[in-house]
Amino acid sequence: MSRRRVGAVAWGLVAVLVAGWLALVEVFWLPLRIGGVLVPLSVLAAVVGNLLLVAAAHRLSGSRVVAVLPALVWLAVAVAAMIRRPEGDLVMTGGGAAGTINLGFLLLGVTAAAFGVGRALAGPRRQPLPASADGAVPSAPAR
Repeated sequence: MSRRRVGAVAWGLVAVLVAGWLALVEVFWLPLRIGGVLVPLSVLAAVVGNLLLVAAAHRLSGSRVVAVLPALVWLAVAVAAMIRRPEGDLVMTGGGAAGTINLGFLLLGVTAAAFGVGRALAGPRRQPLPASADGAVPSAPAR
């Protein structure tokens, strides 16, 4: 395997792990209440996280396939949270104020993921950022 392909696979694995972790955190933040008031923090985290993860995966790996992975993982976790478990557990409920927050989470999260993927797929092909000798990824040059 070429060095570029190994790098893309490694970045893909990192993107999947980070997206899975973030999606789980977001789903379990859905019923977050502070002082009895429902706080839609997970909706904001879904929008920002999906936009940033897709862009970062594309920028760091240079692969459009890797850029799509965070959006797919987020969607898989969100859909899995809507399915009732055999024990009767259901993370995302459908009624009242919590149902409205859950619907906003799904709608805005999917929209942000689709927007990020669209930007990655429609943009020019990118070369992965080269790692410096100390292993750190340099920042993009100023224009």
